[in-house]
Amino acid sequence: MVLKFLAVIAGLTVVGAHAPAVTAQPTSGIRGRLEIRKLDKPVERRPDVAAPGAAGPRDLPDLRRGVVYLETAPRSAFDERDPGRAVMDQRNERFVPHVLAVMVGTIVDFPNSDLIYHNVFSLSRAKRFDLGRYAAGRSKGVRMDRPGVVRVFCDIHSHMNAFVLVFNHPFFDVTDVDGRFQLPSLPSGTYTIVAWYEGETRATRSVVVPPTGWAEVDLVIQ
Repeated sequence: MVLKFLAVIAGLTVVGAHAPAVTAQPTSGIRGRLEIRKLDKPVERRPDVAAPGAAGPRDLPDLRRGVVYLETAPRSAFDERDPGRAVMDQRNERFVPHVLAVMVGTIVDFPNSDLIYHNVFSLSRAKRFDLGRYAAGRSKGVRMDRPGVVRVFCDIHSHMNAFVLVFNHPFFDVTDVDGRFQLPSLPSGTYTIVAWYEGETRATRSVVVPPTGWAEVDLVIQ
């Protein structure tokens, strides 16, 4: 669950003596596919009694994507890096993307691309914030300064929700629509990879990365 995920990535700042410290090759690492066999259902839209007639069509969140990451990162992963910025848009009454993964220190911008007001907030332990209501064309940003899961909502539209996963290392990847992921530039050694989906850790696997080349692995979420 979320608390389990928080405990895992919070512990990534302490790396055991077994962690590889050799220089990684840019063409080595872990890659594969995460198969999600049962997709979660999107949150239903709340009826708006003030709206004239039935609500119009809206985009549904993309629930085909998960996040694959290392449970424990090599020591070189904690070298100083520029986390930069990322964007989670508000468009057609949904957050785009539905799942975003970033490093600690990243500023996530929340532009409003709809013609209505939105109010982005989170009550998550990793980052608690409330950006207030703002209109189309405006944007507000939040610095993600702690590792963990940040669940994002809109105070006006209860069906809008999303996730920001915050890591203190760079070895993570949001899968594409076919479930593909890559964790490149890993030193050779044995790692545990974790598959996360919609708020929970769903699968783990031990993987051996060779001195050169890729370790191929497939994960399944039932």
